[in-house]
Amino acid sequence: MSSTLITGIGELVTCDGTDPEPLGIRSNVAVVVDDDTIAWIGAAADAPACDTMIDVEGRAIIPGFVDSHSHLLFAGDRATEFAARMTGQPYDGGGIGVTVAATRAATDAELQRLLAGRIAELRSLGTATVEIKSGYGLTVADEVRSLQIAREFSTETTFLGAHVVPVEYAQDRAAYLDVVTGPMLAAAAPYARWIDVFCEPGSPHAFDADEAREILKAGAAAGLGLRVHGNQLGPGPGVQLAVELGAASVDHCTYLADADVDALAAANQTTVATLLPGVEFCTRSPYPDAARLLAAGVSVALATDCNPGTCYSSSMPWIISLAVREMGLTPADALFAATAGSAKSLRRTDIGRLVVGNRADLSLLDAPSYLHLSYRPGVPIAHVLDVAVTAQRASARPSARPSGRPSDFR
Repeated sequence: MSSTLITGIGELVTCDGTDPEPLGIRSNVAVVVDDDTIAWIGAAADAPACDTMIDVEGRAIIPGFVDSHSHLLFAGDRATEFAARMTGQPYDGGGIGVTVAATRAATDAELQRLLAGRIAELRSLGTATVEIKSGYGLTVADEVRSLQIAREFSTETTFLGAHVVPVEYAQDRAAYLDVVTGPMLAAAAPYARWIDVFCEPGSPHAFDADEAREILKAGAAAGLGLRVHGNQLGPGPGVQLAVELGAASVDHCTYLADADVDALAAANQTTVATLLPGVEFCTRSPYPDAARLLAAGVSVALATDCNPGTCYSSSMPWIISLAVREMGLTPADALFAATAGSAKSLRRTDIGRLVVGNRADLSLLDAPSYLHLSYRPGVPIAHVLDVAVTAQRASARPSARPSGRPSDFR
C-alpha cells in the first residue's frame, strides 16, 4: 500500500452527519489516503508520516459529487430541439426517438469514445461517481450493448428499456411491454444494478401507472433495484408508485401534490426525491420547491440528468447554483444533496462523505470555501483530485512544492 498525506486544506467538508449542520466542516486538518481509501483524518499538526505529500495550499476539499441520474450513453445531437423549446415549443418526450435512431446507428467504438469524453468532462467538474442509464437503444441488442459499455465506466448502471415506446411499437404498446419485461430484461439484468421507468401518463410516448408497476415488479423479481422518472411533465402517479414499491429514488418531482410530499416524508429512509434543476432550466418548466421538501422531512438529492434533449450539461456545480438560486436551498443544503443525498439515492454509504474507511473521492475547489460553488456560478472551480497521479507527479519533482493545482489532474 502507498500512503499519501494531503495537507494545506483550507476547509474540509466531510458531510459526515455528526454535527447539527449537514456539512461537518473541519479546519486545520489533514487527510491520509491509502491507495483509494481514506485512512486518517485529524489535526494537521498530528499528521503521520506518509510515502508522499500533496499540499493544496489553502483550497477547500469536498466529497466528490455523486451524479445519481444521467443518460450519458448516446450518439447524435438535439440542439435544434433545444432552440425550438426556447421559442415556446413544449417538451413531451417525443424527441427521445431522435436520439434512439442515432444511438442505434453508432458503432460500439463510437459510443465508447463519446462516453469516455463525457466521463472525463464530469470528473473535471468534480464528479467522482455517476449513474448511467440505458434507454436510447430500445431493442434487446442495443440495450444490452449500452449497458455493457456503461459498465466499463461505472458500477451504477440502470436498465431503462422503458424510456419510451419506440416507433416500431407505437401501435402495439402491449407487445413492447412484453419485450421489456421479458427478453430485454433477462438479457440486460446481468449488466445493470437498477431498473427505471419513465412514468408519465400525460405523455403519449411514456408509460402509465399500471405499465410502470408491471415493469418495476419484473425488475425487482430479476434482482434489480428500483428507480422512477416521475411527476416531471405534470401531476401524476410516479411518486406514489415509487413509495409504494420501495424505490430508492423518484426523480424530477417537478409537480408535487401535498399527498406526494407527505408520502415522500414518510418514506424518507427508503425513497429519495432526486431533483434535476437543469431540466427545468432547459425546458422552461417550473422549479420544484426543494425547501418545502426539506422542511417536510423528505430526503433530497441533486443530479444533472445529463442527456441530449432536456439538459446537456454534466456540471454538478451549475446544478448546485441553480438549486440555491431557484429552488430555495441554502448552499450547504445543496452541496449535501449533491453528495451524501445522492449517495443515499444509490443506497451507498462508501461515497458522498469523507470519513475514515470510505472511498477517497475528494474534489478540490479552486477556492477557500464550498460557498464558491454557488457564489461563482458557471465557473469550473471543482476538480476530482486524482490522489495517486498527483502524488506520483509530486514525488517526481523533489525540488518543486507538491500541489493539487488543476494542472496536476488527468
